[in-house]
Amino acid sequence: MSDVHAARRSKLRDRCAVGRAAVLVSRPPNVRYLAGGAPHAAALLLGPDEDVLLCPDTPSGDPAEGRVTEDLRLLVLPAPGEDAAVAAARLAAAAGAESLALEEHHLTVARHRALAAVAPRLRLTDLGTAVEQQRLIKDDEEIACLRIGAEIADQALGELLESILVGRTERHLALELERRLVDHGADGPAFPTSVATGPHAGAAGHLPTDRRVEEGDFLCVCLGANYRGYRSELGRTFVIGSTPATWQIELYDLVFAAQRAGREALAPGAAYCEVDRAARQMLLDGGYGEHLAPSTGHGVGLENHEDPELSPAAMGKLDACVPVTVEPGVHLPGRGGVRIDDTLVVRPEADGGPELLTITTKELLAL
Repeated sequence: MSDVHAARRSKLRDRCAVGRAAVLVSRPPNVRYLAGGAPHAAALLLGPDEDVLLCPDTPSGDPAEGRVTEDLRLLVLPAPGEDAAVAAARLAAAAGAESLALEEHHLTVARHRALAAVAPRLRLTDLGTAVEQQRLIKDDEEIACLRIGAEIADQALGELLESILVGRTERHLALELERRLVDHGADGPAFPTSVATGPHAGAAGHLPTDRRVEEGDFLCVCLGANYRGYRSELGRTFVIGSTPATWQIELYDLVFAAQRAGREALAPGAAYCEVDRAARQMLLDGGYGEHLAPSTGHGVGLENHEDPELSPAAMGKLDACVPVTVEPGVHLPGRGGVRIDDTLVVRPEADGGPELLTITTKELLAL
């Protein structure tokens, strides 16, 4: 992977650095993307002569931080707790850099002032979201990590569905799912696992409570695995009991059709807002406009929620090899609702269309 990360840094340097220029990357996901690992509070300097990862403390070796590539010089700062970004600016100036591009959207005003103070002759410029934009299209290694993470989430959910659910609390089920993710090889959950039952079902981002699963409930589960830093997402809705009510079947069928429409709209060149519209319009036509989330999906990768945003006002078009979620849902206050969530990779039609990474059945199961 050293060659992969070196190529990423070279691409960023070619895009952002001209002449005796340097680039300072401080956002942890961006550091990890370019360096292989992101030790606590580390900063990455792409200098005019060499690349250096500066760390305020000796890296802990925690798998959650990743593994720094061997081709990158690692500099542990002599003063414990020293600001790595400030030290990087000082190092860039000493190396003869004339300018330094910063991730200003990540720096506080105080840190920006500190950078300017230690290197007054450096011209500070804004790197903007250049790294995030470079991260948008995933390479084969990244997609492989997402694929494995999706498989882990599928396994964890499948095992849970084989157990007795009635009488158990949302919180208990969420904790069991997170344990199963780790048992199957995940570094941890991609985000706090959501288990929502009865009147909570269908609510986006619901935090588990001590409510117990009851006969006749909708049960919504949303989980994801963090595998080598890459985060998949999987969401399914089930019915507890032998026979779903008519309103549950009708609502589920509508959300399922909307989710399928969103998935089928994924293609290189498709506008973000058009993918959202494909799913949203079906729910609007069904009379659920006031119960919809602001977006239908979003990108995933080193962060659970990253570009692109699949929403009505989103600007831009999809590229191939961009992983996204498609997750429409309806929540009816006091009654519950349905949410169906998949992680997919955008592929051209010639390659079979969008690649579905999360394969747990979307049939309405009665558990």
